[in-house]
Amino acid sequence: MMKAIGIVGYKKSGKTTLLLKLAEELIGRGYKVAAIKHISGDIDVANSDTTKYKEYLSQVAAITTKESILYLESKISLEEILKYLEADILLIEGFKREKTFPKIVCLRKESEKTELFDGLQLCTAGIFSPNINCNFSTFNILKIEDIKKMTDLVIEKSFKLPNLNCGACGHQDCYGLAQEIVKGNRTIDDCPSLEPSALVKVNGKIISMNPFITKIVKNTIIGLLSTLKGFAKGDIEIKIKQR
Repeated sequence: MMKAIGIVGYKKSGKTTLLLKLAEELIGRGYKVAAIKHISGDIDVANSDTTKYKEYLSQVAAITTKESILYLESKISLEEILKYLEADILLIEGFKREKTFPKIVCLRKESEKTELFDGLQLCTAGIFSPNINCNFSTFNILKIEDIKKMTDLVIEKSFKLPNLNCGACGHQDCYGLAQEIVKGNRTIDDCPSLEPSALVKVNGKIISMNPFITKIVKNTIIGLLSTLKGFAKGDIEIKIKQR
C-alpha cells in the first residue's frame, strides 16, 4: 500500500527544496520514492520534438530505453495518476485542496497558516526557522537534523485514503477520516475500502471499489461459482483476458 505526504505552501516557501531533501533521505534509508508536482500553467520541454507534437495533438507519449513520458491535455485525478506509479512513499508538492493525505506546511510568515492549515498538517517548515505560534513542530528546511526528523515523521505518519467518500468508516467523506487519523484518534485500518473482501485488478493495477460495490462483486461471483461441481469455500482467484 503506497503511503503519501503532501508538501504545501506558497511560492518561494521552500516546497521543492524540501521535497528533494526528503526524497534523498528516504531513498538513503532504502525506500522507493515517487513524486507528483502541481504546476500552474503548461508543461513544456523546450526545443523537443515532443513539444512540437503537443501543438497539434491532445495525447502524446514519449518512450526511450530509459524512461517514458505521457502528456494528456485533460486534467486527471491523483487517484488516476497513482495507477502509473510504484513506490513505498509518494511526495506530493502542491494540491492544497486535496484532503486524503497528511501535509507538511511550508510557511514564509505566520499569517499564512490561516489559509493553509486544514486539519491535515503534521508540522510546519520554513527556510529560516520562522517563529510560528501553533501546536505543531516547526522545522528548518536547510538543517539536515530537521530533515531527518521530518523524514521520521513521514515514515511514521504518511498515508493515502482512496477518495471514494463512501461513508463506510462512519465519516461523511475521506476528509473526515483523514483528520481523525492525523489527530491520532483513528488509523488507516479504519478505511474498509483499503482492505476490501474482494479485490479486482486490471493490468496489474488495483481498481478502487467502495464497500457496496465490493459486496456486489463478491456475492455475485460466489453465487455463480457455488452452483458448480467442485466448488469449495476459500480464496477465489479469477483471471479474464479481454480481447
